[in-house]
Amino acid sequence: MLYDAVVIGAGPGGYVAAIKLGQRGKKVALVEKSFVGGTCTNWGCIPTKALLSSVHLYSEIVEKSRQLGVTVENVQCDFPAVRSHMNKVVTMSRKGIEYLLKKYNVELVSAEAVIESNSLVKAGETTLETKNIIIATGSYPSLIPPFDRVPGVWTSDDVFKMEKLPESILIVGGGVIGVEFATFFSTLKIPVTIVEVMDHILPTEDKDVAEVITKSLKKKGVQIYESSKVVGVEPIDDGFRCLIESKEGKIEKTAQKILVSVGRRPKIGEDVKALGLEIQRGIKTNTKMQTNIPNIYAVGDVRGQIMLAHVAMFEGVVAAKNICGEESHMDYSAVPSVIFSNPEVASVGLHEKDADPSQVKIFSFPLSANGRARTILEREGFAKVIADKNTLKVLGMTIVGPSATDMMMEGVVAVRNGLNAKDLEESIHPHPTLTETILGAIEGVVEMPIHL
Repeated sequence: MLYDAVVIGAGPGGYVAAIKLGQRGKKVALVEKSFVGGTCTNWGCIPTKALLSSVHLYSEIVEKSRQLGVTVENVQCDFPAVRSHMNKVVTMSRKGIEYLLKKYNVELVSAEAVIESNSLVKAGETTLETKNIIIATGSYPSLIPPFDRVPGVWTSDDVFKMEKLPESILIVGGGVIGVEFATFFSTLKIPVTIVEVMDHILPTEDKDVAEVITKSLKKKGVQIYESSKVVGVEPIDDGFRCLIESKEGKIEKTAQKILVSVGRRPKIGEDVKALGLEIQRGIKTNTKMQTNIPNIYAVGDVRGQIMLAHVAMFEGVVAAKNICGEESHMDYSAVPSVIFSNPEVASVGLHEKDADPSQVKIFSFPLSANGRARTILEREGFAKVIADKNTLKVLGMTIVGPSATDMMMEGVVAVRNGLNAKDLEESIHPHPTLTETILGAIEGVVEMPIHL
């Protein structure tokens, strides 16, 4: 049997590509050696957000119920029940993907794939002949020295296997993964230490963003060491002793668990290397997602570029369209970044730290001036808009606050479509809503904000 495409890896990039091809009547095989959904569904986005949803509700009850006139006693967080919720969500997500694959006649092959040529893929004992191949094998967590020589150190993949909460945890890396897990554990009153090598946590975001999240984490008791690194790790009874090299000198810290969250690396097998594909950190592609072998495509984390599930999905769609004969190109101009900290963080387009001050207008509108925020007892955060100084074209947006990850779509549409700040200002925003913080920032770029 000749397939139109064989997709290797059923993560966000792979399963989306397979479904899109199936919807267009193509004969597709999707090869996956583990669970469908990949890292995102099984060890990343979905289980993390399930855990964070539980502790967010817990913190809302503990911190706000009295002020909101709701009497609640003996509030507790039942971790086995939280874990059960997480597992149920993961299972439902997997089943949803499996249903869609079946609906669109995608043949799911449960096996490890080995690419033998640009037209042959061996899946277990079966050899699949195909016109096109899409490589979507994803990535794996980096485990850097000295942690790679110490047994028992966690990566983000390991956290979801825990059957009970640690008594304390040291997190190496204050990026998105580190901050989200610090939010989870600290909300449950577990002592957390973050060690970040850069000047501030969330180093890809602006400093004002990091300051809000730092303040929130410290309020929960998190100890944060910036411009610091762990230079030594030693197992001790029921934990680890770490030597931290910080701005204040060397500090010794102990923790029951260590979580290393310093990024991920593309998962590229020897079979892929043997094909002669061009590799620069990850598999190199053009904007059509083609490799240097035209009928072999690569999407998602295996490219080693923007390692986000929503980017992988979009790349999967682009690859599928090109295989179907419709010329399609990836546009990375408006890729949103979302962080499920408390408060949440979202950004798109140009950041203030990367902008030329002489060429832009920047305005931040504080969450504390928003009516809806006051009703839900929220004060920490802001919406920031960056626009071209002369044309007022929206170049970037950052939001810190509740529901920031949902509200960011206004910024994505604006940046992606080159909208003018006046276009957004003249769009009526519903009242009272948190989206009015965006309106306030837009008004500040155009002229003056009314509510400040």
